[in-house]
Amino acid sequence: MSWGDDNTVFHVVVNDEEQYSIWPDFKAIPPGWREAGKSGKKEECLAWIDTVWTDMRPLSLRRQMAEGASSQPSQVGN
Repeated sequence: MSWGDDNTVFHVVVNDEEQYSIWPDFKAIPPGWREAGKSGKKEECLAWIDTVWTDMRPLSLRRQMAEGASSQPSQVGN
């Protein structure tokens, strides 16, 4: 088995920052990553990631930006 083998089964994995990747079935999932619920051929997994990972910004950045936006005063009437 290898990364480039057409028969390799991959798992979609996700980290705490909600960033996605694929990982081959024959290797242990590295620390900091967990299965996202999709397994299959490489192309299937990458297509699934394209569907579900719509915001490439890490979760911590999205949270920081949301907090900054909510603390900005409204500029109505300028």
